[in-house]
Amino acid sequence: MSDVIRFDILTLFPEMFVGTLQHGVLGRARAAGLVDVATHDIRSWSTDRNKSVDDYAFGGGSGMVMKPEPLSAAIESCRQEHGWVVLMTPQGGVLNHAMALELRRKSQLVIICGRYEGVDERVRTQLVDEQISIGDYVLTGGELPALVLIETISRLVPGVVGGHNATVNESHSNSLLEHPHFTRPREFRGCRVPEVLLSGDHLAIRRWRHLESLRRTLLARPDLLKRRGLESVESEWLWNEEPVAMSTFDGCQPSV
Repeated sequence: MSDVIRFDILTLFPEMFVGTLQHGVLGRARAAGLVDVATHDIRSWSTDRNKSVDDYAFGGGSGMVMKPEPLSAAIESCRQEHGWVVLMTPQGGVLNHAMALELRRKSQLVIICGRYEGVDERVRTQLVDEQISIGDYVLTGGELPALVLIETISRLVPGVVGGHNATVNESHSNSLLEHPHFTRPREFRGCRVPEVLLSGDHLAIRRWRHLESLRRTLLARPDLLKRRGLESVESEWLWNEEPVAMSTFDGCQPSV
């Protein structure tokens, strides 16, 4: 696994990435040299006078299709020896934590931001290594999904967010949703912070947080529990009367 991962974004709208890549987590990661991100305008590889990158679809139908010549030239120009080519498309596998962990192992990702009706099928079959979607819906282009993919993977690079274990107990990192969080004041609008979090008993706090992760996942995303497979001790915690009582905030019902 490379210490620094490189992202090469192939897009028709490189200006869409400017602000996001300069601020927040990604901006700090780039400044620290933890991730390397470059945007490339696919039109730069178009050879005709009008710098065209799309054309009508054979067989008719609405919408245009991204031409294979400039796109393939862009891929071949940017792809390094061990680079992995990703196409952002609604037809791809839906991005999840396990997929992000696997992609983090790559030294370079060449990310194609599709537009119009998509890319010429010959590019997809000959040059694309993996197709990725960020959900079962359609956007007008792959730029926003590409940013989602880049930030999801970048957060897994050591040093990008917090300490060594900063991403270990987040939502989806262990097929559970994250437990509730509280800060000062201790009471807000009649709802007090659970006493267990003020007890200083670290074992009890870990147990409470794990229970609440299980409960929150059961209520909001039971499909994740099926994927995880509840261990017997977790099932006991989830249905035992004592932890249920522990999880009820003083005067407040836990919300999902």
